[in-house]
Amino acid sequence: MNWQIDENYQIRSMEPDEFEPPFLMYTKEFFDDKTQVFRLRDALSDSQRGRLKELNKNMGQPFTLRLGVFYKSEFVGWHFGRQESAHSFYMQNSGILPSHRRKGLYAELLKRVLEITTEMGFQDIWSRHTVTNNAVIIPKLKHGFVITGMEVNDIFGTLIHLHYFPSSIRRKMMDYRVGQIKPDDEIKKYIGI
Repeated sequence: MNWQIDENYQIRSMEPDEFEPPFLMYTKEFFDDKTQVFRLRDALSDSQRGRLKELNKNMGQPFTLRLGVFYKSEFVGWHFGRQESAHSFYMQNSGILPSHRRKGLYAELLKRVLEITTEMGFQDIWSRHTVTNNAVIIPKLKHGFVITGMEVNDIFGTLIHLHYFPSSIRRKMMDYRVGQIKPDDEIKKYIGI
């Protein structure tokens, strides 16, 4: 799958072996900062790492999605995510290089991820972000994601959870559950009142 954004930018679906090398070029720039003071893998013994590897075999082959954003032929952004269950897709990581930001690329990337995952039938598409990551949180809220919770994580600190529900009744149910709307006939049908 390829999507031309304009004459210079394109989003491409990528296989793991072609995605990993350009993505790894930028991991230090994006992820090796002083806020990540703890790495789980550094705290594990060889035996524990081996057990995790064995446990991972139980996960089968869940769907994964890797998209690259290209400026001409240069890799300038990405998204990768994975299926968590029969109904849930976790948008694990996305990024646009600083020199290519503020051009609508992230919004376009987000649009493609939602199109693909919704068409596949996922009912819950979610992500988590540091609470100050407005460059990602705001576009997601504009695309219909809702804040569903917060988490304090030993690796990343304080995170906000965002969920997107393709189903209009699930979006409506979220509004009801947080007290934003009163139950109408449609909601009453599903909650039994």
